[in-house]
Amino acid sequence: MTEQSGTTNQAPIDPVATTSRLTAAIRAAESTRPDRLFTDPFAAQLAGDPGRALLDQLQMHGSPIIPVRTRYLDDMIEEVVGRGVRQIVLIAAGMDSRAYRLDLQADIVVFELDRPELLHLKGELLGAATPSCTRVPVGVDLTTDFTTSLAAAGFRAELPTCWLVEGLTQYLTEADVHRLLDRITELSAQGCHLLVDFVGTSLLESRAMRPMLELLAARDMTWQYGSEEPETLVESHGWKASVTRIGTVGTTLGRWPFPDAPRGTPEVPQGYFVHATT
Repeated sequence: MTEQSGTTNQAPIDPVATTSRLTAAIRAAESTRPDRLFTDPFAAQLAGDPGRALLDQLQMHGSPIIPVRTRYLDDMIEEVVGRGVRQIVLIAAGMDSRAYRLDLQADIVVFELDRPELLHLKGELLGAATPSCTRVPVGVDLTTDFTTSLAAAGFRAELPTCWLVEGLTQYLTEADVHRLLDRITELSAQGCHLLVDFVGTSLLESRAMRPMLELLAARDMTWQYGSEEPETLVESHGWKASVTRIGTVGTTLGRWPFPDAPRGTPEVPQGYFVHATT
């Protein structure tokens, strides 16, 4: 319904932020499938030629990971909103269009945190599109303390909040992952939800994944962090956490061509979804 913006800075988009356009390109392709898991009518314009080119270069056509991840997180957001949450924070929002494409009521505030130049570009690409909720872009450097900027944008730490951290942790160091969780925890009252995905160390070490990871590294998009026990990591920051393997979700959705094997199965790289509450 409404949109506030303090983002006016424009600068070249850094390589890791460029992956948000790749994600949009994959979501655009998914939206054209007859068996699509979701429809994102904004993804194609958010991807643009850079996103489609990166999709071609990385040969990720048909990969189910981002479609399955998107559908799972869409469903979880709708679930927590149904429980009464009216404040959502997207960490490293990138080209996420959930404020526009999900049926979120006008009284729900979605704070989108990312680099100012990326949010500026996103605003230009979306043009006159109108979010269904109240969208508040907050330009910050996520490797620094963003708490002051978020509060200045109208965030209320005393309210139940849904925090969404999607497709980010693998690009961070372990120390940065802990710092990010510390900041989120500091701003979380009772009744908050945290949705975050992790790749397993098994994926980082997988021979099958090595060509794609090397292509990403060559473009300064190196994956650095993975965990096979992400629920333990999140719980160490004071949350109650449950974990679901991405393969389990993908298999349930009928879109997973790989084995849904237990953790620790040799040569089966793993990825995880964590849902945590305060």
